[in-house]
Amino acid sequence: MTSASHPTAADIGLDSHTLQVTPGVLTIDLDAIVANWKALESRTVPAECSAVIKADAYGCGLTPVTRKLASAGCKTFFVATLAEAKQAREAAPKAVIYVLNGLFANCGDDFAKIDARPVIGDLNELAEWDAFRRTRGWRGQAALQINTGMNRLGLNPDEARGLAPRIREPDHGIALVLSHLACAEDVANPMNGRQLAAFRDVASEFSGVPASLVNSSGIFLGPHFHMDLARPGAALYGLNPTPGSDNPMQPVIGLKVRIAQIRSVPKDETVGYGALWHAKRPTRLAIVSAGYADGYFRAASGIEGTRSAQVVVAGQRCPIVGRVSMDLMAIDITDVPHGAVRRGHFVTLIGDGITADELSHHFGTIGYEVLTSLGHRYARDYRGAVPGSKTAAEKPATEPEKSPADPEGASA
Repeated sequence: MTSASHPTAADIGLDSHTLQVTPGVLTIDLDAIVANWKALESRTVPAECSAVIKADAYGCGLTPVTRKLASAGCKTFFVATLAEAKQAREAAPKAVIYVLNGLFANCGDDFAKIDARPVIGDLNELAEWDAFRRTRGWRGQAALQINTGMNRLGLNPDEARGLAPRIREPDHGIALVLSHLACAEDVANPMNGRQLAAFRDVASEFSGVPASLVNSSGIFLGPHFHMDLARPGAALYGLNPTPGSDNPMQPVIGLKVRIAQIRSVPKDETVGYGALWHAKRPTRLAIVSAGYADGYFRAASGIEGTRSAQVVVAGQRCPIVGRVSMDLMAIDITDVPHGAVRRGHFVTLIGDGITADELSHHFGTIGYEVLTSLGHRYARDYRGAVPGSKTAAEKPATEPEKSPADPEGASA
């Protein structure tokens, strides 16, 4: 393998022309996603471990991720929208697919066509679903979401209790009851215990119907939270489900972008919009082909008096200087040996010890938003793609995929 700053097409898995013209390469390790799912599955046994693939599988690619997880044995998937459900159905024809945002008006036929299950959190929604099933004679199923403190989607506990007698009907149509933890990443937060008690109380009235409460971080709260089905999302994609502790998940994402120019800046000159960074010495800059249009937030800029994000150049961490702009940003490479890097080489934005969680601190957000914001101007290199899936490498998209991102969503 060649230098990490100057990989070949064979190293990356792209054809030589795509590598030549792309401003950056986003690598997604599908084998690592499977390893993370299996690690989480081992923690939840005997509960089933599903996978949350909404928001384009947290920016990693819904189709290749779903195919890979289905081939590894994952049987149940959660998406946010009906459009995502259709995409997931094509990738996993035999899977159970739940749509977290529920049933929109007059969409019953769309669910039936792909055998997807709405997650229903409103009595009017449930009435429309029941009417659709009755008039069409369809036997498709749904989940009921119960609000235990998130106060977003979901039936209140009294509404849910009022529906419990329907499970005595032969065709009650309820395949799952679920709720969602608001503070799972904070192990000591008393709300976790309150939500567990509230959900157990309601779920116990739906005898024989599987129950689901935990997201990625919730899995690490202990077996008494696991119930029948776990719904990990962020941890599958390498984000740390246990903030404040070492990350137990394997890294999934790598991002390298190309140097467009190397230039020298005299002492006391400024760099970038607003002239908010001054060179305190003669400085060498690498101008790289990425910016906030590619999901690298402007908040990571190198402004005097603040600690900017860093990138890896020729094996060294180097700071961003000046404002991150739409398509470009400047990196101080003064301390990198001359000749170690040149125009056309790649620098590492994610990888080589830099994680999405680390970037989230510089971006002023969470790792979920970092992943779901990754741009579509990068070429994508899928490692471990299912044979014949045609996703081993993808050229940069000319238009972004239409997939909504809900970084703190119902199965975060």
